Amino acid sequence: MTDPTRGVLYPQRLPSFTRLRPEGEASALAEWFWIPQWELPEGVVSHQPVLGYPAANLVVEPDVVTLWGATTRASERELRRSGWAVGALLKPAAFARLHGAPSELVDAHIVLDEPELQVAVSAAMPDLGAAVAAVSGWLRERVGPPTSDARLANAMADLLMSDPTIVRLDDAAERLRVSVRTLQRLAHRTVGLSPAAMIRRRRLQEAAQRVREDPDAPLSDIAAELGYADQAHLANDFRAVLGFTATDYRADL
Repeated sequence: MTDPTRGVLYPQRLPSFTRLRPEGEASALAEWFWIPQWELPEGVVSHQPVLGYPAANLVVEPDVVTLWGATTRASERELRRSGWAVGALLKPAAFARLHGAPSELVDAHIVLDEPELQVAVSAAMPDLGAAVAAVSGWLRERVGPPTSDARLANAMADLLMSDPTIVRLDDAAERLRVSVRTLQRLAHRTVGLSPAAMIRRRRLQEAAQRVREDPDAPLSDIAAELGYADQAHLANDFRAVLGFTATDYRADL
């Protein structure tokens, strides 16, 4: 659906980081699997800010399994010493089955009591394919095949998170052949965020990527290309979610 580092604000500062696509039945349950691995000298701390996708994540680490809800702001992880994580960016079909109230998990997380999954992934690492297979198998067993409603939710998320031509709810509803109200209810029930919030997050991710990858592009042009009213609107969106403007971000790269 996208490139390997979109949503990562400073990819040049990353340790080893891999995104792998799911295979077979797991492709209806996860957008991709993401696997950071790091080994840092004693006393060194690596700060990794992320502008997450408007979706939930299942994350397996050596000592814990966590289900993270969608976020409304950027987050940061501090990496120390050595470690790894195997995460799955969940599709709505999976998240709605793993947690009964996705909206209650926005900007929050819960620890899952899944020792068998934890052991299986730990035993597989550092074989990334085997680790992903362990998480895929667990998802297939826990979630099962998606219903028609779940498939519609997956199509909604894919459209809102990946199609740059979708800037209004009416556009998305027309494409999916549902009413705007149906779209809003579906997003609340399966993602926890509104469709408008999902569009805003995708657009901000795209803006951050353009600022990072095209240092000569005028910010006014980026704002216009991505559907912002003007450069000030882009700056306000950056500041509200990231805590700094696009100009500040470009200067810090």
